[in-house]
Amino acid sequence: RQRRVCVLREQFCQPFFLLLSTFLQLISMVITVEIRKMYKYPFERVVDMHFNKYPTPLEEHVRGIQTVEEKIDRISGIIYRRRIATCNNVLPNFLKKVNIFNVNDVYLEEESWLDRKQRIMNVKSHCLTWTQYATLHEVSVFRESAANPNWTEFCQQGSIAVTGVGKLNRLIEVFAKSFFSKGVKKSVHIMETILEQRFGRPFS
Repeated sequence: RQRRVCVLREQFCQPFFLLLSTFLQLISMVITVEIRKMYKYPFERVVDMHFNKYPTPLEEHVRGIQTVEEKIDRISGIIYRRRIATCNNVLPNFLKKVNIFNVNDVYLEEESWLDRKQRIMNVKSHCLTWTQYATLHEVSVFRESAANPNWTEFCQQGSIAVTGVGKLNRLIEVFAKSFFSKGVKKSVHIMETILEQRFGRPFS
């Protein structure tokens, strides 16, 4: 009887731990990217370029950004903006064959809080498309450099979590990691290029 109980326990535990293992694999599929950059331009110029760098021929996948909300806090003077970016669907063609991924437009929402007095701007953004299958979040900070008032420190942390698409999770994870890492570096390169085009060589 005791052996039968052990066998029953073993039969019960095996599928349970298999299910638990699968669940842990799903929730652990989080890709993170962090970048730090010193723009050798004043804070106002870098912030201005952040709001005006798109659309640009340097990035074909961002077709436009629209400001849908803007307000100023009367006490603190902080300027709040909420913008929606329209981007091309950059998923590989084999993934677009899956109905849920076969869309033309991908939308991103960005919120920003600009404090001109403290010379700092916080930015948060996330993807509005495919939220039931993956989540994309970015948190960025622009601030005047303590080392040089003519420079601007930039720090960005981003994450993508992929769940809910079964066997495609791993494929999307690999693609997302590659594209996300390249996208962050490309965004910094575009900012540097536009700053130099608009304002000339960096400040020393």
